[in-house]
Amino acid sequence: MTTAAEILESLGVAGDARLSAPGPAGAIETVNPATGESIGSVALDDGASCDAAVARAAEAFPRWRDTPAPARGQVVRAIGEALRRHKDALGSLVTLEMGKIKTEGDGEVQEAVDIADFAVGLSRQLYGLTIASERPEHRMMEQWHPLGPVGVITAFNFPVAVWAWNAMIAAVCGDPVVWKPSLITPLTSIATHAIAQRAAADAGYPDIFQLVIGRDDAVGERLIADRRLPLISATGSCRMGRRVAQVVAARMGRSLLELGGNNAAIVLEDADLDLATRAIVFGAVGTAGQRCTTTRRLLAHAEIIDDLVGRLSRAYDTITIGDPLDPATLMGPLINAAAADAMRAAIDAASEQGAEVVRGGDRLDRPGAFVTPCIVRVPHGLDLPIAREETFAPILYVFEIGSLEEGIALNNAVDQGLSSCLFTRDVRAAEVFVSPAGSDCGIANVNLGTSGAEIGGAFGGEKDTGGGRESGSDAWKAYMRRQTNTINYGSGLPLAQGVRFG
Repeated sequence: MTTAAEILESLGVAGDARLSAPGPAGAIETVNPATGESIGSVALDDGASCDAAVARAAEAFPRWRDTPAPARGQVVRAIGEALRRHKDALGSLVTLEMGKIKTEGDGEVQEAVDIADFAVGLSRQLYGLTIASERPEHRMMEQWHPLGPVGVITAFNFPVAVWAWNAMIAAVCGDPVVWKPSLITPLTSIATHAIAQRAAADAGYPDIFQLVIGRDDAVGERLIADRRLPLISATGSCRMGRRVAQVVAARMGRSLLELGGNNAAIVLEDADLDLATRAIVFGAVGTAGQRCTTTRRLLAHAEIIDDLVGRLSRAYDTITIGDPLDPATLMGPLINAAAADAMRAAIDAASEQGAEVVRGGDRLDRPGAFVTPCIVRVPHGLDLPIAREETFAPILYVFEIGSLEEGIALNNAVDQGLSSCLFTRDVRAAEVFVSPAGSDCGIANVNLGTSGAEIGGAFGGEKDTGGGRESGSDAWKAYMRRQTNTINYGSGLPLAQGVRFG
């Protein structure tokens, strides 16, 4: 299967109504970034169809809320099994539409399978607390209840996994999901939604997953302002996140934001440079630099910086750039020509600001948005404003540091706070890095890179990254409401704090 039509046929969605005719707001073409060619037309929703989708989710909520959580987990189990069966085809569709290499496309679907497995176990572990009461013959406890329909807004770079992080957890928590995906990867969203919706419908719950594909002005603004959606989980740029946060807060809703990253790797003089090189290359070049956890800054100790840059440059020579469906390819294209133009502008800005382009950054003369990964060396002590911005492309800015403390200061000196890492053999340096005085990011790794988070840990970051947490750990609490209960099983009415009344 190499064409979108063949893949969609194998996934059972070739006859989807969204693919056969324009919607109420028209249609868009989706493009293969490796060729620049259209691979399909997708119908767009308007405000009325968006409202109808939210209404269906709201109507489905009471029954889904009242379904025992372990039973909800069984529905999620069926979704995970369906995703597992379709892993190869859905992974190929991710690669065809988004441009990441096939192993990464398959890995993204595996991530959705893994979070479904996690959510199934979680469905029996939505624990509350028993609390000692100061009043005799009283019992206090906390419990968690379903919150309501959840709006989920996702970006193009992970068109399956980020939806799954939210949807699988929200589902076991008792919340229907209304999904607004990126307009850049709508085919993948339609296929993923269809797999989940079929499994849920087969279990007797046809409306707990809703899909709305539309432009921000017609659909996005409507979703974030809708009081029927008590939680909006949004992944995207910091600019987008600020808008979501403002609108949702104005209606006293909740927002869960996973926004931009400007992630740094600190490499000390005692580091294992073979290990660091492998991790940095994957972090900087994987997904063509289009992960929110991409390694964008390298903070290397003066004693090893030249050696490390040489190692990285030689490693970059071995990276095969081309058809992302070819197993030999290590880096596919950027998502579109605009992304390639933004990369070129950032590199030009770095040069104008006094940095040296060591290698790469060229647009390849072939169809599609193919570029060569770039290394930019920054003179010690130079302030490089462009390096404080997130450019969604494979640009690695290399800074020289003289100590761990200088590295931590540079790591923390950007507005974003998603992921970070340190390479060292010194256990004390490692402990400082993950201490309160260390990295200010939501993720701080030691002797592994900034990319490649597992689903068991809560994922997200601080500062302009938005403060949200998705996926594992106790991130489920964002999708539920907490209730404190006090039960008086005596005949008296003692008041707390020793208050006497009457």
